[in-house]
Amino acid sequence: MAGLRVVLDTNVLVSGLAYPASVPGRILSAWQQGSLDVILSKYILDEMIRVLPKLSRNKRSSAEIRDLADSFLFVAEIFEPTGKADETLRGSKDQPVLGTLLAAQADYLITGDKDLLALAKRYPIVTPAAFWDRHGI
Repeated sequence: MAGLRVVLDTNVLVSGLAYPASVPGRILSAWQQGSLDVILSKYILDEMIRVLPKLSRNKRSSAEIRDLADSFLFVAEIFEPTGKADETLRGSKDQPVLGTLLAAQADYLITGDKDLLALAKRYPIVTPAAFWDRHGI
């Protein structure tokens, strides 16, 4: 799996942090072990900071979540999303996530978002389970 460059959508990051034994958790673990390169954007990290505290399983304080996001700035590749909008994408909030994939020219965007997954025939967008089935350790 080494050398694969993947964008993790916010839902994958949050799920992986909240449920370490889940498939998103295993993807985060593979990243921590250096088995893949993760690409994020400040938009994705800001979304993580906003969403993670709402999870009942979250045991981190707001300050700890911000520190975690800051640490990701050093261990992930950070890309600014491209300004090109895809008019076929139903959720406008998903444009920056798709833009991160396009800017980074990553191998995959891993997401559970149905609006993004609807574009999987045009872009390398997969669910965590599909990614793990293809590339899991």
